[in-house]
Amino acid sequence: MAKKIILALIILILLIIAGIFLIGNDSVDVYIDGENVTVSTFTLSGIDTQSLNSEICDYTLNVMNDTTSDATTLKNGIGDICSYYGLEDVEVNVDSVLGPDQIPVIVYVDGTSMLPTLQDGQTVLLNKTHDIHVGDIVVADSDEYGGIIKRVDQIDGNDVHLVSDNKQVSYERINGVLYEVKGITTWVDISDIGGVVVAY
Repeated sequence: MAKKIILALIILILLIIAGIFLIGNDSVDVYIDGENVTVSTFTLSGIDTQSLNSEICDYTLNVMNDTTSDATTLKNGIGDICSYYGLEDVEVNVDSVLGPDQIPVIVYVDGTSMLPTLQDGQTVLLNKTHDIHVGDIVVADSDEYGGIIKRVDQIDGNDVHLVSDNKQVSYERINGVLYEVKGITTWVDISDIGGVVVAY
């Protein structure tokens, strides 16, 4: 009889220990291919993971389109969403076609200012990062021109000078006035850089 009680206590203790480890292993896995987001949540709690995953997916898409956000922003935001659903200390894993903790975004080229490197209508793969170097092709949000794809020509602290690859100058007459048409050169703040083009 004493052996059965001891065996039952050992089994009970093992079940309690296993339960502690299982309860502490809530996790969210996010995979990004550049356009699409896949979210999987693993938890033993009875929350509505479909709603949670949908909200995380929407948030991730917003982060992909925000030049100031990065993988840390994404992970922290997902943690906040999970907390709202009652999940604390969730392990957030971000993976992508570029590897762990990278946020790829597919961008469409509009215009001919990056000829011959990039063609009008071409798709490019962007890595959301502010880790840029002279010579990189980046996507930026310019106060003067809006969304642009340009080459980094110079970096001066937080100021980044961007230029077009297309150096061709042409002239166009509009309402009797002759205008010079050439590629854009502009300065932007590094926070306006959406990321570096890594494949085209």
